[in-house]
Amino acid sequence: MRRMGLPLGRAPDEALLSGLTTGDPEIAVAFVRRFQRTVFGVAIAVVGDPQLAEDIAQQTFERAWRHAQVYDSRRGSVKTWLMTIAHNLAIDAVRARRATPVAPEDLDPLLDIMTDTPERQALADETAARIRTALAALPREQARALVMAGIYGMTAQQIAQFEGIPLGTAKTRIRTAMRKLRTALGSEVSR
Repeated sequence: MRRMGLPLGRAPDEALLSGLTTGDPEIAVAFVRRFQRTVFGVAIAVVGDPQLAEDIAQQTFERAWRHAQVYDSRRGSVKTWLMTIAHNLAIDAVRARRATPVAPEDLDPLLDIMTDTPERQALADETAARIRTALAALPREQARALVMAGIYGMTAQQIAQFEGIPLGTAKTRIRTAMRKLRTALGSEVSR
């Protein structure tokens, strides 16, 4: 690019991206400088943690370097491509940080620890019984969707695939079940 009389800072985005494959460190630095704020901004907006956002930004540039040859300008600009990579990596990082769902057989020891006094034990038993009763009153497909999401930590997409239903149907089942459960539990509390 410098041979063409064009300073790296003024080279087109596509030229810088294709230049990454040459291994020229000056091109890599120019590419990162051009997009670092945008990539970091996408990452920080999703994860909210500056250190993690920096890691995601670095992963984004590494991925761009490894996959520069598959970039297709007909599908969007280099900036859009990088922002998509950063966003996907950030979403993956958020998902990985979520609490791991607990298997049903592991709940009893956890409940014992949390309910160490007779009063707490009685309240926990009463709450669990109310939740079980409210779940039993739901239509079967809504109860299944709610348990898969709430207890097993499955996403609506995973539930849709598991149940063989459209994504919108899975989301509706979860949302409707939650609304009915809140109503049922709320009416019992107000008695």
